[in-house]
Amino acid sequence: MSDYTALQQTLSQAQRTWLITGVAGFIGSNLLETLLKLNQRVIGLDNFSTGHQHNLDQVQQLVTPQQWNDFRMIKGDICALESCREACQGVDYVLHQAALGSVPRSIEDPILTNASNINGFLNMLVSARDAGAKAFVYAASSSTYGDHPGLPKVEANIGSPLSPYAVTKYVNELYADVFARCYGFTTIGLRYFNIFGQRQDPDGAYAAVIPKWVSSMIKNEPVYINGDGETSRDFCYIDNTVQANLLAATSVDDAARNQVYNVAVGERTTLNHLFESIRAELAPRFPHLAACKPVYRDFRAGDVRHSLADIGKAERLLHYQPTHTIRDGLKVAMNWYVDDLTKHR
Repeated sequence: MSDYTALQQTLSQAQRTWLITGVAGFIGSNLLETLLKLNQRVIGLDNFSTGHQHNLDQVQQLVTPQQWNDFRMIKGDICALESCREACQGVDYVLHQAALGSVPRSIEDPILTNASNINGFLNMLVSARDAGAKAFVYAASSSTYGDHPGLPKVEANIGSPLSPYAVTKYVNELYADVFARCYGFTTIGLRYFNIFGQRQDPDGAYAAVIPKWVSSMIKNEPVYINGDGETSRDFCYIDNTVQANLLAATSVDDAARNQVYNVAVGERTTLNHLFESIRAELAPRFPHLAACKPVYRDFRAGDVRHSLADIGKAERLLHYQPTHTIRDGLKVAMNWYVDDLTKHR
C-alpha cells in the first residue's frame, strides 16, 4: 500500500477542515473534488477572476449531497486581508492555489500580477498563521528556475527569473521561508511543472497548451507552436498534483516541512511530440485531423527552452509517487476535454 493510499484511508475516517484558495479554478476544483470524496470539510475562497462557477457545478455532480454540504464557498479576493482572515478561521490545512498565472500576462501587466501573487500571498500567510493552521501548502512554480541551464531541475539550483510571474513565485518562496524561520509556521511550496487535466480552461489568450491544442484540433482551427517545436516540458497530470498537496499538508516529518518540492513526473516531452500524441488520441473521433499540421511561429518572450524535474526530493521526503505519465494523463483527460468542448460550449 502506498503512503498516499494509506493517507486517503485515514482522511476518509477522520474529518478535518481544509481551505482551498482559487477553489473554482482548474487545480482548486480538483482538490475540492478529492477532499469532498474523502468526506473532508472544505472552505473555498475565490474571486472568480480566472475560476468558473461551472467547475464547482461539475464537482457538485460528482459527490454526494452530504459531501457537498461539507463545502462552504466564500466569494472574496486574496488581495483583501479581511476575506483571507474570514476564510482561515477554524482551518486545519491551507492549500493556497489562488494566483494570476501566465508568463505573457505578467509581462503585459506586472502590477496586477504582483498585487495578486505577492500582496495576496502575504495576506494569506498572515491570516493562516494567525488562525493557527497546521500547515500552509502553496502553489510554487517551475518558472522559478529561470535561466539556470541544468537538467533535470533540482530544487536547490535556480537561475535568474525570466518574467514578472517568475519573480512573484520566487518571492512567495522567500516569504514562506521567512515565516517558517520567524514564526515557526509550517509552509511547503510545490513547484508545479505544466499541470494538465480535467477542468483546465481551453479558452482565452493565456490558456495552457494542452487544452488549447485539443480545442483547436476539434474545431479544425490552426494549432500554433511557438518556436521550432523542440522546446520541451515535464507535463504532469492533475491527479499527481492533488496527491502532492495532500501528502505535503499532512506530513508529520520535520525534515519534510518548510521545504520546496518539484511536482512533476520526471519525463521530458517536446512540443512536436505532444502535438503528435494529442492528434493520435483525437484522430479516431475526428477524421479531419489526418491532415492537421502545426503552424510554427516565433518563440515567446519569457519562456524557458527546456524543463525537466528531478522529483527525488518529493519521493524521498513526501513519499510522492506519481500515478500518471503524460500518456496516461492524456488518455484519462481526453474524454473530459472532448465531452466539454463538444457538448457544453
